[in-house]
Amino acid sequence: MTETLLEAVRRYTETHADLSGLARTPIPGLATIRATMPSDMQYAISKPLVALVVQGAKRVTMGDDVFDFSARDSLLITADVPTVSEITAASVGRPYYSLVLDLDPALIAELRVEMKLARVADGATVRVEPTDTEVADAALRLMRLLDRPASVPVLQAQLVREMHYWLLAGRHGTAIRRLGWPDGHVRRVARAVAVLRAEFAETVPVERLAAVAGMSPSSFHQHFRAVTSLSPLQFQKQLRLIEARRLMLAEGVPASHAAFAVGYESVPQFTREYGRMFGLSPVRDMKAARDRGPVAA
Repeated sequence: MTETLLEAVRRYTETHADLSGLARTPIPGLATIRATMPSDMQYAISKPLVALVVQGAKRVTMGDDVFDFSARDSLLITADVPTVSEITAASVGRPYYSLVLDLDPALIAELRVEMKLARVADGATVRVEPTDTEVADAALRLMRLLDRPASVPVLQAQLVREMHYWLLAGRHGTAIRRLGWPDGHVRRVARAVAVLRAEFAETVPVERLAAVAGMSPSSFHQHFRAVTSLSPLQFQKQLRLIEARRLMLAEGVPASHAAFAVGYESVPQFTREYGRMFGLSPVRDMKAARDRGPVAA
């Protein structure tokens, strides 16, 4: 089954991937990824998702935790958390391929009720497990659906729902289940994160974020850090720096312009914080990127 899924992912990705190796699909939240060489480190604030690796290998780091995984493994992320990732095994003859699906908290909440799943305590927000056979099978049917575009609007919802069901019923079920409680800490912090994502270039009072999450400021700080591993201010800073780097890499925006575009009032401060996060100053980072040339993400 894994080899059959590999063929389906390969066929779609080779036809639809952009220059970075990303192939978006008509099914919202579903994409495939290809890389023909090991990648540089990629910085992101990840959303809840599951990634099924079907060929090659990858490493994801969150804080002090390092996760190495390869074909037949699944990466699960159940909260908006900062991650650093790199593809560690890929070549022209044997590319890295993966299938990524955004997790739908509303659908998980609905299934949690129908499946009569008990509430669970908060736990790790990033984990790796072998891919369940039923999950791989559901993923394969989603990929096959893409071969019949007229069927996608009619059948996509039930197939996405089925994949969520098997994720809940399988190895990842306990971790995913936490997304099914609207009043749980993960979902409440996610509401505040949505504000930060939308307004990262602005000054957002923590009192407002706490109110959005339905918590007191002190409780909000505690639970925000427990879920994301960062304080709200650190989280916003990473959002700004990641967006600034994207502007410089993808759109050729000068460092000073990128700094102001993401909310910095001081270019020297931006340069210092950029260097602490990415290991190089903005100018040196862009030069290194130009020297490397385009690589798959």
